[in-house]
Amino acid sequence: MAVTNAEILNALETQWGSVILESNEFRGELAVRVAPHSIATITQWLREHPQLQYIYLVGVTGVDYLGRDPRFEVVYHIMSFVHTHRFVLKVGLPEDAPHVPSLTPFFPTANYQEREAFDMFGIIFDGHPDLQRILMPEDWDGHPQRKDEPLVYEEVAFSFNHAEIDAQKPYARE
Repeated sequence: MAVTNAEILNALETQWGSVILESNEFRGELAVRVAPHSIATITQWLREHPQLQYIYLVGVTGVDYLGRDPRFEVVYHIMSFVHTHRFVLKVGLPEDAPHVPSLTPFFPTANYQEREAFDMFGIIFDGHPDLQRILMPEDWDGHPQRKDEPLVYEEVAFSFNHAEIDAQKPYARE
């Protein structure tokens, strides 16, 4: 029997009421904002609860809300195959200390997704086994998905402007 959003929210509020900051439902998908320090224990509980069984981490992403407090948000999409049900967990993180516990002990696929959020937004996943850049070069300064990151532009060479581009490059076009 499928579990409803109301049942999930009731179970969460019964077990974790003090750390649930907000909840909403949009197009049938329940999203719950929780305190950052509790994300690992809540996720473990959702995973191991016999009536819920959220055993699949669909995705982890970072969001930058420049000008808002908290500035950063980490969004986790998890799924229960037993109930064919999706669920969203969110945590807000302050600009000066964007730290959140890693979910790699519960979901091995969190490894690369957390590394991407670290690389792109500078969000630090405490307890991650190998938190290092995954997309940008190691010597890259900054985090390119942050809204206050300066835009970098490199003109693409086409047939109409290749001579101009070649003049700017230290190497010659073949």
